[in-house]
Amino acid sequence: MRSASPDAFLGVERSVCGRRWCLRPGGEGGIEIAQRHGLPEIVGRLLAQRGVSVDMAPGFLAPRLRDQLPDPSHLIDMAAAVERLVRAVRDGESIAVFGDYDVDGATSAALLLRFFAAVGARASVYVPDRLREGYGPNTPALLKLKRDGAGVVVTVDCGTTAHEPLAAAAEAGLDVIVIDHHVAEPLLPKALALVNPNRLDETSPHGVLAAVGIAYLLVVALNRALRDAGWYRERPEPDLLQWLDLVALGTVCDVVPLTGLNRALVVQGLKVARRADNLGIKALVQVGAANGPVDAYQLAFVLGPRVNAGGRVGAADLGARLLATDDPALATELAQRLDAFNRERRQIEAVTLQTAIARVEAAPQSPVLVFVAEEGWHPGVIGIVAARLKERYERPACVVAVQDGIGKGSGRSVPGLPLGPAVIAARQAGLLINGGGHAMAAGFTVAADRIDALREFLAERLGDGVDREPLVPELTIDGALAASAAQASLIAHVDALAPFGAANPEPRFAFPSLRIARAEPVGTNHLRLVLTDPLETGRIDAIAFRVAGTLLGEFLLAMRGRAIHVAGHLRRDTYRGGDAVQLVIDDAAAAG
Repeated sequence: MRSASPDAFLGVERSVCGRRWCLRPGGEGGIEIAQRHGLPEIVGRLLAQRGVSVDMAPGFLAPRLRDQLPDPSHLIDMAAAVERLVRAVRDGESIAVFGDYDVDGATSAALLLRFFAAVGARASVYVPDRLREGYGPNTPALLKLKRDGAGVVVTVDCGTTAHEPLAAAAEAGLDVIVIDHHVAEPLLPKALALVNPNRLDETSPHGVLAAVGIAYLLVVALNRALRDAGWYRERPEPDLLQWLDLVALGTVCDVVPLTGLNRALVVQGLKVARRADNLGIKALVQVGAANGPVDAYQLAFVLGPRVNAGGRVGAADLGARLLATDDPALATELAQRLDAFNRERRQIEAVTLQTAIARVEAAPQSPVLVFVAEEGWHPGVIGIVAARLKERYERPACVVAVQDGIGKGSGRSVPGLPLGPAVIAARQAGLLINGGGHAMAAGFTVAADRIDALREFLAERLGDGVDREPLVPELTIDGALAASAAQASLIAHVDALAPFGAANPEPRFAFPSLRIARAEPVGTNHLRLVLTDPLETGRIDAIAFRVAGTLLGEFLLAMRGRAIHVAGHLRRDTYRGGDAVQLVIDDAAAAG
């Protein structure tokens, strides 16, 4: 977001969705990239706009894991974690994997469970209930794992701020290894090892890895140590590449930057996912009725929400169990249960989001923070609702579900405004019962009578008051195209930059001065359109999803026959098949 300025792209200062259109900067070096590497000019421009230099281009377009994967031992405490786990494997100790209930936590847990099973170790999983236990390790659960015979606990995607539970575990004689990526504080909890590239004393360049990426580095290091210890003299050594589908799923769904090592992990992981060797992923694809080969979009919007659904409105451990099983019948059963929970989640989310939007728009909001709290909201959907509010208002958003005087909150942020550190600062200031996170997401627990103070603290911490000029939401455009350019060949060129995600957004194009030849409702709340250029020499089939009753939907219906600018993503039209192309509309504005 930024203040309005005279260089709005195509002159669109405020679109029908209230956004200012701006051209993504940095495309000047695109011609050199294209000429040096024999690429189409548009690919060179898109690479340059994403900060890819001439020398980086080959590695970006064809990332190789062997070029990107670091030596795991560079991480602080990795050696101690590996040494303890080698001993646990060798001595037949029971290992408990303590997971989180989101996709990153589920994939991390499933990855470790699969590795331990492959090397003949004894391992089980524990995922806390979101409503009863909350996020991360808690003392009763850790002590129960100790009583049940666990010799060592590995927490994944949690544990970095769990001071009291880990101290209680240490006092009880339970060794805890933390594998995490959330922002740490100067004082770390008492753990046998805490492997986290975002420790303040850490120099690792891999702080943008998801937790499943850190877990994969642990597996690489542990596998090497077991090999050196002679563990594979009488048993086969596992192929670690077979589990990259789990790493890709967790990485995409945790919305970490898809650059560098993350990009290599996802690219190679998608190749594994398309083999359908993981029965859990295969079952999720089937219940989600996903079309075509598995891609990053399916990971994020078909598989991920279903894995998440167990932790939101069902049983918290379903996702990890599904992704770790080799039983076809169990995989089908768990996938169907998660699909049912996902439908329930969508219904709850829709009602909550509608109420949240009404509350936000009825009360003054900070220019840098949307914050809304309500009694009786389901804690399992507040993270999704926060993400929807962030997208709608183009600023960080926090949503708090209040019950019995306690608020469970979740927040999502935008680049440049790190939310996790702000939440940690609020906890250190005494405003929270608990809380933590990373730059783009955070979670917290707050007493109901401190909610207003928390809102003010976060707004100030994120920059409210630095610039009092209201911020204008922006829509970033990669370039303008004529209607005749919307061809399958163009999509093939654009696909060279996939997978798309954080830090590598799917290209968005603007089409100036098109006329709506036809617009008709289709499906549930969608509009199907036919757009033509002024001379009717080129046409585009388009669709606008979930726009019924919105300003965008009403605008598109009202502007039949009139010139408009439209912006969106070009995709293959899987419904019509062949070389058919479709524009997925994000926004529109009157032309002239």
